[in-house]
Amino acid sequence: MRNENIDGRLDGPQPEPGEKDSLFLRLVYMLLIYVMIGVANTILAVATLGQIVIMLLNDRQPNERLADFGTDLGIWIAKAARYQVAASEVKPWPWTDLD
Repeated sequence: MRNENIDGRLDGPQPEPGEKDSLFLRLVYMLLIYVMIGVANTILAVATLGQIVIMLLNDRQPNERLADFGTDLGIWIAKAARYQVAASEVKPWPWTDLD
């Protein structure tokens, strides 16, 4: 199941980063993003457990806002991972807009 809205946010036009960072500066960003990905994974685990509880109490109906938050978080993690492996020069939020 493909969602064009999500595909556009992940693979659509990205802001041009302009001048490339030095390798040392990129390493610093990569380390910061590594820590942020760890925090994001913890938040994802808490959101997942929360959604399971909600679905248990709400006749298997998920909370749409929590589901949308999970989608946004997943897109951020994907963009961060792309920067980490040098598939993209665009740094994720907070260095660029959270779209």
